[in-house]
Amino acid sequence: MTPSFTPYSRLPLLLAFLLLTSLLYADPQARVRGRVYDAETRLPLEGARLELPALNRTAYSDKLGMFSLADLPAGEYTLTVSYLGYAALQVQVLAQSGGAPSLDIALQPADLQIAEITIANQPSALGALHSISSLDLQLRPLRSSQDALRAVPGLFIAQHAGGGKAEQIFLRGFDIDHGTDINLTVDGMPVNMVSHAHGQGYADLHFLIPETIERIDFDKGPYESNRGNFTTAGYAAFQTRNAIDRSQFKLEAGQFNTLRGVALIDLLPGQENHHAYAASEYLYSDGYFEASQRFSRLNFMAKYTGLVAEDAVLSVTASHFTSQWDASGQIPLRAVERGQIGHFGAIDTTEGGATGRSNFNLLLTQFRPDGSILENRLFFSRYDFSLFSNFTFFLEDSLNGDQIHQRESRRIYGYQGSWRRMWEWKGLQMTSQAGLDLRADEVMGNELSRTANRTTLLEPLALGDVLELNAAAWASQRMQAGAFSVEAGIRYDQFRYQYQNALTVPYDPQSAAKGLLSPKLKLSWQAAPQLRFYLHAGTGFHSNDTRVILADRSREILPRAYGSDLGLVAKPLPGMLLQAAVWTLRLDQEFVYVGDAAVVEPSGRTQRMGADLSVRYQLARWLFADADLNYTAAQAVGEAEGEDYIPLAPRWSSIGGLSFRWEDSWNLSLRYRFLGDRPANEDYSLTAEGYTLFDAVLRYARPRYELSLAAENLANVQWREAQFETESRLRGEDLPVSEIHYTPGTPLFVRLTCSYFF
Repeated sequence: MTPSFTPYSRLPLLLAFLLLTSLLYADPQARVRGRVYDAETRLPLEGARLELPALNRTAYSDKLGMFSLADLPAGEYTLTVSYLGYAALQVQVLAQSGGAPSLDIALQPADLQIAEITIANQPSALGALHSISSLDLQLRPLRSSQDALRAVPGLFIAQHAGGGKAEQIFLRGFDIDHGTDINLTVDGMPVNMVSHAHGQGYADLHFLIPETIERIDFDKGPYESNRGNFTTAGYAAFQTRNAIDRSQFKLEAGQFNTLRGVALIDLLPGQENHHAYAASEYLYSDGYFEASQRFSRLNFMAKYTGLVAEDAVLSVTASHFTSQWDASGQIPLRAVERGQIGHFGAIDTTEGGATGRSNFNLLLTQFRPDGSILENRLFFSRYDFSLFSNFTFFLEDSLNGDQIHQRESRRIYGYQGSWRRMWEWKGLQMTSQAGLDLRADEVMGNELSRTANRTTLLEPLALGDVLELNAAAWASQRMQAGAFSVEAGIRYDQFRYQYQNALTVPYDPQSAAKGLLSPKLKLSWQAAPQLRFYLHAGTGFHSNDTRVILADRSREILPRAYGSDLGLVAKPLPGMLLQAAVWTLRLDQEFVYVGDAAVVEPSGRTQRMGADLSVRYQLARWLFADADLNYTAAQAVGEAEGEDYIPLAPRWSSIGGLSFRWEDSWNLSLRYRFLGDRPANEDYSLTAEGYTLFDAVLRYARPRYELSLAAENLANVQWREAQFETESRLRGEDLPVSEIHYTPGTPLFVRLTCSYFF
């Protein structure tokens, strides 16, 4: 039975009243404003916490370190400023109306101490567990920004083609394929591709240079009003650096003819209110497969962030990415067991592809006299994709083989506007937010064809143009009274789909439209200074592919997801930070990968229940431990018992490790990844084998240079990275066989990196 969520029926009216109240509420009271920055580098600190304990008021600094606390009674106050990795500071401030003087607040870098983290009943109370910093990423072996996703607790990835394609993602008992149930963004710009040639929600992060990542904010479940399509299992929002403290060149060399070079150049050194830098990356690797991958990736990026008016910050980013590769593809288990090929071998060595993406992203942030913040973002992407695959070998064509070609050329146009204000009303601490999102995807030549040797077109299976539009409006209202807070949110999405089939003779574009309302609710209780409980509930969705919708109008256009989380955040010991949650997530419709057709198709309803545990523990000033343990029970609804398994849905998973930080020079990270066995098909007659891997990074840093040694799969375990049940036929076989097909995971892989700073 589908949940009704009747408690949300009055949310739109309540939100409208509270937002109107916040807009009309005006009081000529005083304010405090200023800028927070690093005392050594003088770079702005985004996300610094500024608190007036006497008034129980809090604010956070923006991209240029700017902050504002408005609607204050005039007087003198103590302002507490804190930021992870910096010494907290108390400043005496004078709140006054009119042209309040701007404060310059410099924070001194200090050793990270978990004991200093407070559990506050604020929107950012999960920040220490739900934000991954650039320092965290430096202590993990990364070959691309896609690898940075592994830092999200409970999230696993699998590469299908040695580095070229977007990775397969697993989270909260989902086989997300390449992005059907996780929302990914970079600086607010969407990464997921709707109605993509290779699969719905295809999310390729390889256009992002890892060294430019400032942090990754993430959360699980469909509870954020400003997150729309694909936000069911969760989201991950990448934020690139607004400024760099120094220029650098980096050279990396590793096994399998792997070579990588990176450059970051500060274009406006010494400037305080204007920052600009350029970054580039080149990567080449033959890969660890028997057939050389000849994988190359080239990235360029430039970003400017500056104070263009007294209360306005402009950020402009432009980037370009191109990549090409050969691939060994998925291999059948029987061919390896017979000795026909090795563990790193291939059946069809003509697989491979090429892709590219160019982006332009502009954000204007304005700070209004009443303390509210306006953001307006425009973005554009040009994207090209070409992929040759062979999943079934000689199942359909015993002479030429079953190679397929997927191709598209896309343009994405978008706008995002948002408004945010923190204020007081009848003794309540209020945070009001609202926004508008617009996105248009214009896809030309969305193609699926049968080919041979990448050169010969045998048969076009699908070819057409897609136009998909998504407009959304959202709002949320947070109210806090003492130890209790409630946040109610609402989001409305409207979609319009159009498809012109190029394989039909008459011009006859098909179209469809659908809207969806998604309510959200968050409750929080500060039970003690070091203990907070929370309950989240809400609905989200993932859209279906335009071609699936128009081919069968009985399908759900916007299948809904229903989620709830009950959890706590606690500090049982001064040096320990813990989060635990039990959760449920139900979907009206699931997506299933079909290997013999290389498409993603919808199926029936599913439900998942699970538990998450995240622990961060500082054992000594120089030693940190972390562990994330995740359990999920997943099943298809309405299927016969024993035939209701969800293929590839992980049940047990865990990641964690130890980080050693000695003075300012030496850092060592030892990490593990565990993914348990899981069903490969609906009746669990086939098993996708799990694995346990160990990685390490040793880093030695000096002011002018840095050396690091990274090793993946320290124990050199032979493991399977991507696995599917697929029906295939090899050359010479009379009958097809349905069994495990897999892509081998990396063996022991060691890389040495040298960086020079100037």
